[in-house]
Amino acid sequence: MRLVPWTSDDLGRRMDDVLTVFGEAMSYHPQALAVRRGYITTHLQRPHFRAIASLSDMGQLLGFAYGYHSEPGQWWHDQVSAVLDPAARQRWLTDCFEVVELHVRPAAQGHGLGEAQLRALLAMTGAATTLLSTPEADEQASRAWRLYRRTGFEDVSRHLLFPGDPRPFAVLGRPLPMTH
Repeated sequence: MRLVPWTSDDLGRRMDDVLTVFGEAMSYHPQALAVRRGYITTHLQRPHFRAIASLSDMGQLLGFAYGYHSEPGQWWHDQVSAVLDPAARQRWLTDCFEVVELHVRPAAQGHGLGEAQLRALLAMTGAATTLLSTPEADEQASRAWRLYRRTGFEDVSRHLLFPGDPRPFAVLGRPLPMTH
């Protein structure tokens, strides 16, 4: 396995593989993935787009992560900004790298790929903070939650409902750079 930095063009060329991993990791239906294709295509054009891929020795995509600089006018940024008080907005959103997606194929989970991808992705940005959102879950049972807690992410907002998704989400953040 190797970690490979990807440009937006690289991710775009492997979009079908990205959506396959996304679908497997999130148990999404093909119809939901078709919508995701459109979102991801838009994200490829965002300022300071960064991506990392985990590839097998044969080139199979085992996982990926990407993000970009979070700015006013972006849907997720504006949703999060609306629920934060002014001090929290100043702290978290002034110079923020948004981790948009971080996924590992279920068969490849449990071997440190998610953490390696997260650390590599965040090492690629010079932002002061990072934020991400994840579905609310049992923090002890969820691999994603254990990863975020282990890497120093703290609660920024809990039980946030995003339009179009009935699940509650947590917004988690941490200062950058990651030193541990």
